[in-house]
Amino acid sequence: MTTHNEVVEERRNFLYIATGAAGIVAAGATAWPLVDQMNPSKDVLALSSIEVDLNAIALGHTAVFLWRGNPVFIRHRTPAEITEARADDTADLVDPQRDEDRVQKAEWLIMSGVCTHLGCVPIDQKGDFGGWYCPCHGSHYDISGRIRKGPAPRNLPIVKYAFLNDTTVKIG
Repeated sequence: MTTHNEVVEERRNFLYIATGAAGIVAAGATAWPLVDQMNPSKDVLALSSIEVDLNAIALGHTAVFLWRGNPVFIRHRTPAEITEARADDTADLVDPQRDEDRVQKAEWLIMSGVCTHLGCVPIDQKGDFGGWYCPCHGSHYDISGRIRKGPAPRNLPIVKYAFLNDTTVKIG
């Protein structure tokens, strides 16, 4: 048989638990709009990917596109450039990476156009290795975008991309 004090204590415990649960729900309902406002807006999400028509890039040329406020280099490589890039896989590289690991299709090199040293934009078809040259501090990149000489610590990064068909690539 339960006493009056035990019944009162059970009711009090139930009220404590119910009040605590209601407080947690109220705090979550209050915090959710604050957290949700930190999500990117629709205009930012629209810029999260771009589609590029590859027909406009002639063999042996590089086109520069702006994606998320940064340049992206798309190089339509010649067979000679592909051969040279593959031959340089065995060179003494600062950031070793095989050419075939940097491309989905050998003739298309798609990478960030931001130097990995201090964020400058390298110049196309300059420098000692026929790729890109960053004049700010003298970094030289080869035709696969790999750092070969200078202070840059890493290769030019490969951006996320997918071929939608033979002539269109989606970056982002």
